[in-house]
Amino acid sequence: MSVVRFGRTPDLSTEVNRLFSTFFDTPTARGANGAGTRRWLPAMDIFEAGEHYVVKADLPGMTEADVTIEIEDNVLTISGERKAQLEAQHAGFYRVERTSGSFSRALALPEGLDPESVTATFANGVLEVRFPKPVQAAPHRVQIAVGGGAPRTIEGETTEPQAA
Repeated sequence: MSVVRFGRTPDLSTEVNRLFSTFFDTPTARGANGAGTRRWLPAMDIFEAGEHYVVKADLPGMTEADVTIEIEDNVLTISGERKAQLEAQHAGFYRVERTSGSFSRALALPEGLDPESVTATFANGVLEVRFPKPVQAAPHRVQIAVGGGAPRTIEGETTEPQAA
């Protein structure tokens, strides 16, 4: 339950953020020992490095065999499963905070990316996916002959047609 000061109305974005935080941070199921389990999503960084885009994901306790990387329709999907490391003979845990389970993260890729140019490495629990920036279209020049004279150069850029 949220306590709101009288006379102050929270803005919509604050309330939506609170709702999602509450939903995803709340225990969703009961494990074998009666403890709640939480949804797990690995932390990811996305940045530019020279002529490449780089995605790094923290995947502690996992190996490259636990992770799948797919590209379909310009969407990069990283998925996998981190297995629980609890053993039945070790009953008596007071608190279990390390989460486990399946995850899937999808990122839209820029248009014009060649899927064969994507590379991935996995070291020390960090997955790195690297792909080159697509080549941007250059302005197009058209030569036009005017009234039988010498052609003149007209410069322009390609634009999308406007809807009527």
